[in-house]
Amino acid sequence: MSKFLMVMALFFAALSPNAIGMTPAGISGGGSAVQNVNPVIEWNRTLLVIVRTPGAQPATIHPTRSFAIMHAAVYDAVNAIAKTHKVFLVHVPGAPREASKNAAAAAAAHKVLVALYPSFQAQLDAQFQQDLAQIHDAEDVQEGVSIGETVATQILAIRANDGSSVKPGPFVFGTAPGDYQSTPPNFPQPQFTEWSHVTPFALRSARQFRPGPPPALNSDTYGDAFLEVKSVGVENSTTATADQALTGRFWNGAIQNYWNEITQTAALGHQLSTAESARLFALLNISLADGVIAFYDAKYTYTFWRPVTAIRAADPNVNRDTTPDPNWLPEVVKTGNDPSYPGAHGVLSAVGGFVLDSFFERDRFSFTVTSEVLPGVTRSFNKFSSAVKEATLSRIFAGQHFRFDQETGNQLGRNVADFVVDHFLTEREHEDGDDRD
Repeated sequence: MSKFLMVMALFFAALSPNAIGMTPAGISGGGSAVQNVNPVIEWNRTLLVIVRTPGAQPATIHPTRSFAIMHAAVYDAVNAIAKTHKVFLVHVPGAPREASKNAAAAAAAHKVLVALYPSFQAQLDAQFQQDLAQIHDAEDVQEGVSIGETVATQILAIRANDGSSVKPGPFVFGTAPGDYQSTPPNFPQPQFTEWSHVTPFALRSARQFRPGPPPALNSDTYGDAFLEVKSVGVENSTTATADQALTGRFWNGAIQNYWNEITQTAALGHQLSTAESARLFALLNISLADGVIAFYDAKYTYTFWRPVTAIRAADPNVNRDTTPDPNWLPEVVKTGNDPSYPGAHGVLSAVGGFVLDSFFERDRFSFTVTSEVLPGVTRSFNKFSSAVKEATLSRIFAGQHFRFDQETGNQLGRNVADFVVDHFLTEREHEDGDDRD
């Protein structure tokens, strides 16, 4: 099968309720999923297919930017018709209420993705035409398309010069104890060293919620965290349980993808409308994108070493709890190629849990998560917070992070998501002279 046909097959498989990461068992409450196609969920799945396609995502552009742009456009397009919440970036004066929200959502997503991933245009065009053919109600499809394309064009223009195209320069590794260094066994070069200079979507600046520094190397906090990851995070650990080792491997993928799929499951389980879904996915992905900008600001401010470096180069004269092991390797052998503090999984999992909790106004929800890196392996939860906790701790079991990396990451993620939820996409207060029909 040609690469083109393989990608086409993935695209149209993504339209199924049983697409990647979506499992019927993940729908809570004993009900069945909504049978009508929800274009917000459908295009979210499509973007997941794209970013998982080898070579599709530019190496120096973080994929959360694409998700935030697409879902911001979908939200502003749909909300221009629904008129229920505040505009995020683009106001469409006089948008008629009879315009099709589904058409607006599909048109906005299609326009954004064709612009960001032009090599996929044929597949995206085919999906868009299929979407329009499935709209059988009396709403104005062409008006919806026009609104969606107008919003997408403007948002793409707003983000065109946001700093994401800046090519990172050479990075100089430190040599002092605690300094981030390239990690064995593959010794990668650091990534996204300049990403903190990208304009946030909602935050006032990348450093708005910058945490304080990691604990001193001679502190008890550091010593305790060192001993923990050295013991449970080592390859073939004899102290980690089998479930802890599995947990470390299960979540070892792009964590934002897991939380988009969890949100798909929650949207289906709660039978959200197109307008509700548009707002939920915008809140999630704007928060995720700004969380990434914020954690890279902190990572490259403190440039703290990873556990594998710390354990191999430990000095008991600095901290008596830190004896070296020059052959130590983590359970997930290849360490992430950026500084340790704070942990990305901690930040982005806290973002996902906070957005879902605040949107649904409750934590309890039964769902199943499929691993991005262990085909066919799933884990089940009955609370969003349970998944947040497990995904956060997984990086210790994987040998990738210290506990304080993840705890600080959780707090940073909550701060970012709380700010987005409180200040953006809130309910609209109608005033005299607005464009109510």
